[in-house]
Amino acid sequence: MTAPIPHLPSASLAPLGTGGLAAEITAQLSTQLRRVRLHGFRAPETPAPTLVAVAHGSRDPRALPTVRALLDRLRALRPGLDVRLGHIELNRPLLADTLAGLHGAAVLVPLLFGRGHHVTHDLPAALAAAPQLTGRVAAPLGPHPLLAEALHGRLLAAGFPEVPCPRTAVVLAAAGSRAPRSAQDTERTARLLSDRLGGVPVQPAYASAAAPTVADAVRALTAHGHDRIAVAGCFTAPGRFATQCAAAAPGPAAEPLGDHPALARLVLHRYDQALLAPTGSDREVHRAATVAV
Repeated sequence: MTAPIPHLPSASLAPLGTGGLAAEITAQLSTQLRRVRLHGFRAPETPAPTLVAVAHGSRDPRALPTVRALLDRLRALRPGLDVRLGHIELNRPLLADTLAGLHGAAVLVPLLFGRGHHVTHDLPAALAAAPQLTGRVAAPLGPHPLLAEALHGRLLAAGFPEVPCPRTAVVLAAAGSRAPRSAQDTERTARLLSDRLGGVPVQPAYASAAAPTVADAVRALTAHGHDRIAVAGCFTAPGRFATQCAAAAPGPAAEPLGDHPALARLVLHRYDQALLAPTGSDREVHRAATVAV
């Protein structure tokens, strides 16, 4: 018997935008597919793979509570889903310890914003070192329209004008990476944010490993006649890079994205994408090839 098309309440559709609507439909379809009845019999349900959110880690004491708040929002949005936390370094639980305590299937969702070394090498290596698991590494959080929505929300909360003037501009700060694809991802995120802001110039900048710095980006925008410059950051939680970039802002500096609702929906969307992506052999899944976007 054909399962009914999931009903999406009109009240929930209005604020989502294109990216949010796509994520919401993915989540609804995933839920419906798990509930399909065949000839009056329900097939035994297997537990959904564990979502392991992978944060970088920071010595800033605000970082861990901020990430935990994001995970609480994930659990509220997807009741029953096993959501765990693992850090690459500096905070506990470390990713290796989290994976050592799991069995079955898992999806690692990096709370990172581009295809840098951590996403393309460290996370697959960590999963390969957990032979009791079958799993995948999802795509990073950027670029995506939901990320632009979260960045916009944090900018508005910092005092960015809802109707910017022609002299307004934004510096989009990211951690930085030597991987060219990571910079490409940040540049695409900058274009998405510019589109969401109605064409306001958005200049990518980096805290390390890439150029320009936030200070250099501010100078370049100033030279082009922009004297109302805000800084938005692709940072999940407070930390050294987020603080460094905010300190270079001549105007409003947005807070880290934390548990912004759009970011939480994006994490679940990346998880769903990883589950729905076509796979090769079991060996290829075990080796945890990163899901492409």
